[in-house]
Amino acid sequence: MREERILLIDDEEGLLDMLESLLRKEGFAFITKALTAAEALQAVCRAQYKLIVLDVMLPDMDGFALCTELRKITHAPILFLTARSSDLDKLQGLILGGDDYLTKPFNPMELAARIHAQLRRISVYSSAEPNHAEEVYEHDIFTVNPTTGELIVDGIDVPCPAKEFELLQYFCKHPNRVFTVQQLYEQVWGSMVQGDEKTVVIHISRLRKKIEKDPSDPQILVTLRGIGYKLVAPVDRKKL
Repeated sequence: MREERILLIDDEEGLLDMLESLLRKEGFAFITKALTAAEALQAVCRAQYKLIVLDVMLPDMDGFALCTELRKITHAPILFLTARSSDLDKLQGLILGGDDYLTKPFNPMELAARIHAQLRRISVYSSAEPNHAEEVYEHDIFTVNPTTGELIVDGIDVPCPAKEFELLQYFCKHPNRVFTVQQLYEQVWGSMVQGDEKTVVIHISRLRKKIEKDPSDPQILVTLRGIGYKLVAPVDRKKL
């Protein structure tokens, strides 16, 4: 049995029961269900969860607003599972701190696969032993420490959700290398389907707000129009 704690938030009790049954068949033993935002916030304050599945339409608080509140408490990946299927809704969910977005009706096996993918990537950080610590990446104004999961910008510890951290770490491992949106999605999230390119774009935008002096004129995480994105190494920036 898997020991990761998962929090399911939805106002449909029948759906929560179905999701719990699905995840238990996948080997998850520690599952908490919340019908309201208030119950969800209480649960997150009481225990540490490895992943959160969140609906948007809740009776006491909009799921997007709840996501913002959750991000003040936890860095656990948040997977939106909702009937709100417009591009604007998806973008909003990702901008506010969501790591993935799946619309209803959904394929239960796809949901299970996305959950496994999120947790598999988290385990890369949590399983690192001190004597096998990963390289710390230092740039002009920020430092990425994969072992401790810290992003330090101008000497300040900046909260960074799991998927943003993983994306930044991937860029840091490959400075000055250009990646297409598809390559980035497949490396950080898994296999890509139509529409997932927005996920990458939003996460890059959120990273720029953390590490760039002027996010509207990025000098570190730059766009090569029609090609992709790259992280410019400090030495190369000094040559500019």
